[in-house]
Amino acid sequence: MFLRLLLIFSLIPLGEIALIIEVGRRIGLPATLALVLLTAAAGAALARREGLATVRSIGDAMSRGEVPTVGLVDGALILIGGILLVTPGFLTDAAGLLLLVPGVRRRIRRWLRRALERAMARGTITFVGRW
Repeated sequence: MFLRLLLIFSLIPLGEIALIIEVGRRIGLPATLALVLLTAAAGAALARREGLATVRSIGDAMSRGEVPTVGLVDGALILIGGILLVTPGFLTDAAGLLLLVPGVRRRIRRWLRRALERAMARGTITFVGRW
């Protein structure tokens, strides 16, 4: 696990730096900075819209007496997307924007559910204790 985290936290920033340098070389510094700011602004607006829609869906589910599991997972994915958008760079912006697209979140939710079910079946994840 440590090795994975080390690779993630070293390869992603190196990729971001390389990509920003290459984009800056091709289109120039002012255009590169404008592009980074534009994606951040567009992402912030989209994160706000999707976040508000998710909060409404959580409230609707709770008013029906249901546990808002889909809304909570969507909320977490939107939060991660927002964090990625705040991180400067094109790779993280792209990942953050993808997490704000409802269809992408739906696919990630399905993947997470299957991964969790497999891990629980293998016994690699257990839930112990009281809530």
